Amino acid sequence: MKVLIKVGMADLNVAGREESLRSTGLGSCVGVALFDPRVKVAGLAHVMLPQSSIAVGKEINKAKFADTAIPELIRLMQEKGAKAECMVGKLAGGSQMFTLGNREDTIRIGPRNVETCKAILQQYGIPITAEDTGGNYGRTIELDGSTGILHIRSVQHGSREI
Repeated sequence: MKVLIKVGMADLNVAGREESLRSTGLGSCVGVALFDPRVKVAGLAHVMLPQSSIAVGKEINKAKFADTAIPELIRLMQEKGAKAECMVGKLAGGSQMFTLGNREDTIRIGPRNVETCKAILQQYGIPITAEDTGGNYGRTIELDGSTGILHIRSVQHGSREI
C-alpha cells in the first residue's frame, strides 16, 4: 500500500516509488507535477501566484510562487537522485474561478499561473507531457511516485488520468 503525502496550498513535496502526492483545492492555483522515470522520483508543488516579486517582507514561502517553487522542487528532487534533464512535467489547475464583469482580464490569476509555470519549466528544459488547465472549476490531484501518472478529480468533470 502506497504512503500518501499531502501537499497543501502554497506547499511542495517529493515522493519515491512507494509513495504518492495529493493536493486538493486547485482552483486558480496550479499543481506542478514533475517525474523522473529513470529513478522513480516525483515532485508536486501547489503554486498560488506567478511571481515572488509581489511578496511582502523578507521571508517568503518559496512554495507559494511559481518562480520560486519550481526551482525548489527540482532541487529537492535532485537530492533524491533525480536529474532535471530526465524530468517530465504535468500541469493541472489554473482555472479562472471568478469573473468581475469586464475586469476579468485584469485578474487572470489562473491563466497567469499556468503561463508562468510553463515558461519556467521551459527554462529548465523540462517538457510538459500533459495538462488539464483552465476552465472555471476546482480539481484534486494525486501523483503516483512509481508511474508518474497524475490522477485528476473534479465534481463537474469526474476523474481522469494524464
